[in-house]
Amino acid sequence: MPTPLFAIPLWIDLVAVAIGAIQGAMFAGRFTDRRMDLLGISIIGITVGLGGGLLRDILLGGVPAALLSNWYLPVAAVFALLGMLLQSLFNRLGALIITLDAVTIGLFGVIGTTKALAAGLPEIPALFVGVVSAVGGSVLRDMMLNVPIAVMHVGSLYAVAALAGCGLLVTLVGFEVQITVAAMICVIATTVIRVLAARFGWSLPQQRAIGSWPHWRRRGPIPPLRVWPRRRRVEAAQEPTLTGDR
Repeated sequence: MPTPLFAIPLWIDLVAVAIGAIQGAMFAGRFTDRRMDLLGISIIGITVGLGGGLLRDILLGGVPAALLSNWYLPVAAVFALLGMLLQSLFNRLGALIITLDAVTIGLFGVIGTTKALAAGLPEIPALFVGVVSAVGGSVLRDMMLNVPIAVMHVGSLYAVAALAGCGLLVTLVGFEVQITVAAMICVIATTVIRVLAARFGWSLPQQRAIGSWPHWRRRGPIPPLRVWPRRRRVEAAQEPTLTGDR
């Protein structure tokens, strides 16, 4: 496995996994109609806590880091159960959880980007690996729960924050900024963007059809195309009325 340029201590990595597992369990707990048991909650928590790292290491062609230590899987499972059992408590700490989650996104982005750069990937692919590492867990979570994938819909700039932070890291490394300083700036930038977006409801513009843009609009509504029915009506109007004396 490639050696990362910036080594994150194991305990920090485990804290990020634990926060991700709590978030996954809290999210899954909203679907009361699914009747998920303890095993299902644990699986969702493990998926969110470890999913980004698993996708990152698969893209880099190495053994996932979560399988090289005895700590990752138990920590993800335990904190997923805590997230389910103490959901009401964590809901009251919403601002703190969002902040910690934003820090987690930044940390996962740093780890993914630095591992990709250490593996010899160019800057753009390394940026892609970093973003996948940051948001991959939430994508897998939504797929498992059969709900719309959050990062693909209007939201609070979850993936955009990761993209901005990882992009800043790649840029600073390109200018030969010390990797520790660049990583700290990446985490701070990701956290600030994510927290401000959640606080003020920032989001990217929604998808719009070209015909709905103001400079493409025509005056008045566009009539529907009814070629054949209209032609039949015209021909019927032109035919003489059949009377008895003809």
